[in-house]
Amino acid sequence: MGQTLFDKIWDAHVVSSNEGFPDILYIDTHFIHEVTSPQAFDGLRDRGLPVFRPKQTVATADHNVPTWDQHLPIKEELSRYQVDMLTKNCAEFGIELYGLGHPYQGIVHVIGPELGITRPGCTYVCGDSHTSTHGAFGAIAFGIGTSQVEQVMATQCLLQQRPKRMKIEVNGQLQKGVGAKDIILYIISKISAAGGTGYFVEYAGDTIRSLSMEGRMTICNMSIEMGARGGLIAPDQTTIDYVKGREFAPKGEEWDKAVAYWQTLYSDADAQFDSELYFDAADIEPMITYGTNPGMGIGITQHVPETASFEAKEQGSYAKALNYMGLHDDESLIGKPIDYVFIGSCTNSRIEDLREVAAFVKGKHKADNVTVWVVPGSKQVQIQAIEEGLDKIFEAAGFPLREPGCSACLGMNEDKIPAGKYCVSTSNRNFEGRQGPNSRTLLASPLTAAAAAITGKVTDIRSFLQQEELVS
Repeated sequence: MGQTLFDKIWDAHVVSSNEGFPDILYIDTHFIHEVTSPQAFDGLRDRGLPVFRPKQTVATADHNVPTWDQHLPIKEELSRYQVDMLTKNCAEFGIELYGLGHPYQGIVHVIGPELGITRPGCTYVCGDSHTSTHGAFGAIAFGIGTSQVEQVMATQCLLQQRPKRMKIEVNGQLQKGVGAKDIILYIISKISAAGGTGYFVEYAGDTIRSLSMEGRMTICNMSIEMGARGGLIAPDQTTIDYVKGREFAPKGEEWDKAVAYWQTLYSDADAQFDSELYFDAADIEPMITYGTNPGMGIGITQHVPETASFEAKEQGSYAKALNYMGLHDDESLIGKPIDYVFIGSCTNSRIEDLREVAAFVKGKHKADNVTVWVVPGSKQVQIQAIEEGLDKIFEAAGFPLREPGCSACLGMNEDKIPAGKYCVSTSNRNFEGRQGPNSRTLLASPLTAAAAAITGKVTDIRSFLQQEELVS
């Protein structure tokens, strides 16, 4: 029987396997940031242990950093403390840090791929659930807890049970105005925020193959939002072309050897998955969430589901979510006034996301009732956006380009959405208070977010695209 892509990579990294026990899995690269690493460093210090392989640990500051005036001291005391501790710990344990002011600083799941650290066939972990992003390269990547962060620091290995394998295949032509974010929000809306629990997902099909690497990263990034352990996509020429020439990518003969190996990384035709799901790309329209988990999503033209359509045991929590969001049964979200738009996060803060938004907003201006935050995912993305003149387009549209960081994806820094306000966000989670206490989050694609910023309300991006076609 053939093997899945996941099993090929997993088996190549198992140090020891004994029946009835977790496998000991070797980790190629460990990403760390300021939030989940301090306790792990303290644990090593208490036990008198070094970081076992510091050169295979990549550190950056992202969650707690401000996105204005990064050259100044951080204002929030806890944020400043955490960033300062990361600096201290990395210096003490011999880990190179891409901190504020460093040309490689940025969101941990953005800098790995853009620097060529993330490659096919490898294993990656980080004390951050959205480590699944790196699976877009045909790698096993997943988030871990703080005690496991310490375990990897001390041994470069992890105790892990092998998860079940799921294949999600998407085929067909996408509608205009529909992109990777819409694909993954659609899948999660169909299988629920718990539909992938216990699985590692491989995404396949010609629709997935048609996506750029940045689109594939968006897909894999949100695997965790369906409860999956992670997600991955088999590498192909698109992957190889993306990695080639990047700062830490293999060079010369090493590159040729690496590519030869990467070309063996695919699921065999007779490989067996524990679960298989199939979707038609033509069924996907621009998506938006209405509730308090990413599974509560609808196509932009659809209405909020009726409470009575859910099982009796689910109706109480559903009604609670609608109440929190200030929405009601059978409501259309089109035309819903909004207050903030956030374009950023490890889901949608890469250069292609910014280019797409800039192309749409060029010659337009944001609505007066909306505050817009455009936050690049890294210093590299920020510099490239400025070199391409995107910052000028954003500025003219009332979309100031900020400095890199996690920003309003989560309420851990200065960029918080005020209580009761609605934010159309390109981030990955819409939990209660995720973007600030009592804030209300509507997850969407960069294009849908940009359209809401221009109109001041939830808008079907396709209405703009149709008008532009008529004009042209």
